[in-house]
Amino acid sequence: MSNKIALVTGGSRGLGKNMALQLAAKGLDVVITYNSRKDEAEEVVKAIQSVGQKAAAIQLDASKSGVYDDFYNRLKPVLKETFGTSTFDYLVNNAGFGIHKSIEETTEEDFVQLTHIHLMAPFFLSQKALPLLNDNGGIVNISSGLARFSFPGYAAYGALKGGVETLTRYLAKEFGGRGIRANVVAPGAIETDFGGAAVRNNPELKQQLASLTALGRVGQADDLGGVVAFLCSDDSKWVNGQRIEVAGGIFL
Repeated sequence: MSNKIALVTGGSRGLGKNMALQLAAKGLDVVITYNSRKDEAEEVVKAIQSVGQKAAAIQLDASKSGVYDDFYNRLKPVLKETFGTSTFDYLVNNAGFGIHKSIEETTEEDFVQLTHIHLMAPFFLSQKALPLLNDNGGIVNISSGLARFSFPGYAAYGALKGGVETLTRYLAKEFGGRGIRANVVAPGAIETDFGGAAVRNNPELKQQLASLTALGRVGQADDLGGVVAFLCSDDSKWVNGQRIEVAGGIFL
């Protein structure tokens, strides 16, 4: 019996890297995408291979609409050559970036950039995955605690993540006939290089966020990957259309 395969967008660093490694630790083969850092992506591939799983990396700038068909056309030979199959099982729509600006400062260009990567990409990568996605597989989208609570400077980002959460319920409803589940994971404040490493590099902000969190600290990338791996397994076969906030209990 062949291993199941997960595709993680933005899997070369940060949260996506940890997701990919945790998926491999759970016995899945993994395809990751990267935007510009091929070297980092290749290191993740080697790390996955070192635990006995198959892996591959493909370039994708998820912020550019119109490239998604080409991406899946490039994925097909990789699935055949590396994994010996023509389909995969789980799609993790993780790729993203942040822009920290007030509503007053946010430009239309900022909004369009954020919309492409945080809403259009999950919508159309999920849509266009359907011919390649196995029945009884799954989709995991990544939202944010900022869709539930508000921090000044994240209005566009938070609003779009709210859209991702609504989209996830529609994916669960429309794809359920094939047994494909869709869920959304909403991280809280995490120490990664996301958003210019705003949390990691700002001790005052880090302490403030920790004080607002029931478990008394900010998150690490390692706090997220296992939840995504759980959603990409039969352990979560009856979890569908759900928002799981992985934030240590912030603003309870």
